[in-house]
Amino acid sequence: MPKLHGEEFWRTTLRSARYVVAPMVDQSELAWRLLSRRHGAHLCYTPMLHAQVFVRDANYRKENLYCDVCPEDRPLIVQFCANDPEVFVQAAVLAQDYCDAIDLNLGCPQMIAKRGHYGAFLQEEWDLLQRMKIDKTVKYAQMLEKAGCQLLTVHGRTKEQKGPLAGVASWEHIKAVRKAVSIPVFANGNIQSLRDVEECLQKTGVQGVMSAEGNLHNPALFEGQNPLVWEMAEEYLEIVQQYPCPLSYVRAHLFKLWHHPLQVYQQLRDELAKAKTLEGIADVSRELKLRCQEEITNQKEGEKPSGGLPFFHWICQPYIRPGPFRPKEICKENGSSGTEKSVRGKRSLEDEEDGHSDLSKNKQKKKLRNPNKSFDPSLKPKYAKCDQCGNPKGNKCVFNLCRGCCKKRAFKETADCPGHGLLFRTKYEKSLVWKSGQTQTQRLEMTNADVGESAAFTEVVDRAV
Repeated sequence: MPKLHGEEFWRTTLRSARYVVAPMVDQSELAWRLLSRRHGAHLCYTPMLHAQVFVRDANYRKENLYCDVCPEDRPLIVQFCANDPEVFVQAAVLAQDYCDAIDLNLGCPQMIAKRGHYGAFLQEEWDLLQRMKIDKTVKYAQMLEKAGCQLLTVHGRTKEQKGPLAGVASWEHIKAVRKAVSIPVFANGNIQSLRDVEECLQKTGVQGVMSAEGNLHNPALFEGQNPLVWEMAEEYLEIVQQYPCPLSYVRAHLFKLWHHPLQVYQQLRDELAKAKTLEGIADVSRELKLRCQEEITNQKEGEKPSGGLPFFHWICQPYIRPGPFRPKEICKENGSSGTEKSVRGKRSLEDEEDGHSDLSKNKQKKKLRNPNKSFDPSLKPKYAKCDQCGNPKGNKCVFNLCRGCCKKRAFKETADCPGHGLLFRTKYEKSLVWKSGQTQTQRLEMTNADVGESAAFTEVVDRAV
């Protein structure tokens, strides 16, 4: 069958897919893809796979693709991160029989992508696109089309827009790209409901819309439904029983699904984090269900959702990622109607009521484990510096050095430093004693052997005579 291109490829191979589940590391595994397909998704991506590892490691191929073969999981696109054309082609050839298309990630903004020099950081090969304007975005898309790209997904954000700085995506950029290329385009960004999907399709003219965060909090997003949280959790856990995946994936999905109820039932949040088995995770999910049902039973007539949520916390609904702006400072600079959605102000890990809102998430967790811990840099103990490198020196070091410098000096001078547990001189002296003892033993053995040989020779001579 000849290779299909552009619109024909989208219509025939991808079956005119409009509702797309994004590639998400450790989150778009087979079980989740099947759940999403049951609830309206037309097309799914695998998690981002590392092309070089995929080529060299048969177990990696088996665990991430070959064992996930399922007739219901089509059409499917495999996404790779790569920075070597030959390696990328090799990985694509190894994956081609298990999917309908191969995708190259040019959008990952995370630090791991920067260290590996792939994802969004490949754009730096093209005059540092982090300050890209619409015209530059269009030229970049046209360059990819010319290189052979048959479908393009535009995220509508720069690589600096991640985490609390994510903000809203620019549909204007996506619209400009769609007009400038002849290949199909998918849009990603600002998708929290089916209404957002339809609005994006209308205002950008793209062929399909991709969802990541919205899908994780409501896998029925493409159905236009907001089901009860425990219904989605129970269905997902049933699929996992049939198509197992790492426990960390399951736990992460339930944290997303149960996000709003877990703000109410903090103890169960901790229990979910500590669960070591699939059954243990299911037990926590059942307990959450019972508590929510009890809350529904005791609900007063006319009561409204708390916390500014559109629905009660036991209903699947979007989670608006905290941003750097307060509600009155919502960014409306991107020129997209999608920017007019309400954005909550920045807050701490859970609530600002704990008094630690100025700390990072990791520091807040450390504070929970050790309430007396202080992160005030002025209260940190002062350490004497190593005479050579400036790192803290050992308090009992005989050379007044840090361990690394001390080890080099002690080895060079065959010296001891009890403070750092380095005993080069002592070990050297012991080796000399051991060698001396071995020499004396060898001499004694040699003498005994000579005596024995002499006696045997004399005996032979006597017999001869």
